[in-house]
Amino acid sequence: MGDRGVRKKMVGIVVGNQMDKTAVVEVSRPKKHTTYGKYVRRQNRFMAHDSQNRCNIGDKVRIIEGRPMSKRKRWQIFEIIENARV
Repeated sequence: MGDRGVRKKMVGIVVGNQMDKTAVVEVSRPKKHTTYGKYVRRQNRFMAHDSQNRCNIGDKVRIIEGRPMSKRKRWQIFEIIENARV
């Protein structure tokens, strides 16, 4: 009754912030190779809504699933975990 369900959360690194109110977040995860069993690092890039333009390149952020805001933007910046070292 009025529950929105469980929203997916992921942690990634901001790799782009040139757009207004949008950050590009790269999430990497280990995936096991089907034949050899070795773990290979795979990356996905997500467009995330950043309403106050707080994110800088290199920041570690947590993103959360949300409603579609544009053609490719379905995530929101939930929190900044760690600022980039300058």
